[in-house]
Amino acid sequence: MSDREWNRVTVGLDSRRWVTRDCKTVLVAVHTVTAGQQLLDTIRLLESDQRVQFVFTKAPDVFNNGVDQFISGLDAASLPWAQVPYQKFDLALAASLGAIHEIHAPLAVMPHGAGFNKLVPAREGARAEDRAPYGLDAQRLMRDGVVLPKAIVLPHEIELGRLARTCPQALPVAAIVGDSSHDRLAASLPHRDVYRRALGVDPRQKLVVVTSTWGPQSLFGKHSDLLSRLLAELPREEFRVVALFHPNVWFGHGIWQVRAWLANELREGLSLVPPADDWRAVLAAADWIIGDHGSVTLYGAATGKPVMLAGFPHADVDPASALAKLAAVAPRVSRRGSLRAQLDKAEREMRPGHYRPVVEQITSAPGRFDHNMCRLIYRLMDLRQPEHVHVTPAVPVPRLAT
Repeated sequence: MSDREWNRVTVGLDSRRWVTRDCKTVLVAVHTVTAGQQLLDTIRLLESDQRVQFVFTKAPDVFNNGVDQFISGLDAASLPWAQVPYQKFDLALAASLGAIHEIHAPLAVMPHGAGFNKLVPAREGARAEDRAPYGLDAQRLMRDGVVLPKAIVLPHEIELGRLARTCPQALPVAAIVGDSSHDRLAASLPHRDVYRRALGVDPRQKLVVVTSTWGPQSLFGKHSDLLSRLLAELPREEFRVVALFHPNVWFGHGIWQVRAWLANELREGLSLVPPADDWRAVLAAADWIIGDHGSVTLYGAATGKPVMLAGFPHADVDPASALAKLAAVAPRVSRRGSLRAQLDKAEREMRPGHYRPVVEQITSAPGRFDHNMCRLIYRLMDLRQPEHVHVTPAVPVPRLAT
């Protein structure tokens, strides 16, 4: 497309929206609610920079239910995806890889969870060892022999070796930045008592957080009876049970449906954390975390509290990932025997530094995500970086849904 044609399709966007100042335009491509929540950690770093204007769009994804509500709730400028291929932007941010070849901007892509743990779905006849980690696979990072992103955000230097095996052409654009959720969780741990009060946890009670990713192999997919067992076996005056579900669970089935399925458990004292709330506050408040192969379970290891696994589909997890390392050392929840005894045993056998090798593989730049990411995105926009980086030290207090 010629410059004249580009000017014709972009002038409508510029004249319609940027009415008071000349701004750099940043496209935020939101594929899923999870990806959108992840991107907000980066967007907040630039939120007070009046040289920058954000435009949100719902990017194509099979799991993009709920994205329209997510963007609408931000009250931000938005653009239909159908117009994206006909616009130029000064920067684009994405936490997934669908249709990124249609974006015309320097593009920074980042994980939408804790690193790159899941393997791409197996093709018929493919060997297990040929499956690449999702997010590091050449099939999505390249098109027509060209690497699509201008920057691939990596949380840990160990990911460079994995990227070299799966898509060596992308190594020149890889950037070791760190992990925003790890850093915000670490900054939130000193506020543990505030979060516990917000969650309605009495000082005499212990908090059991049950977290599930999505899919048939998830905790909620295969072990949903665990919630009713916990509620039946743990005295309410001594324990609170809170469930954290992946947004795909909420928006894939519908919020009403999830609450309907758990109506009995809710009557028995289960608390559900709404999908818009910050799950990191809930982890910071926990005494035990029971989970599966989702990223939230992995981040739970950074709290210093016992982490237990209720199911773990090893075939879907990269054996070189931090999540696989967690699976090798975390105790399993048994369907037989007392759950309280299992919780007590996990707590009793927990030693200082028990999960240190796991946590050290989440990020190789602990506490540095904000500074490193800020430097990267200002370089991509060719803008002078402000002297001070806006840092949010702790996550918001959750609004518990009962």
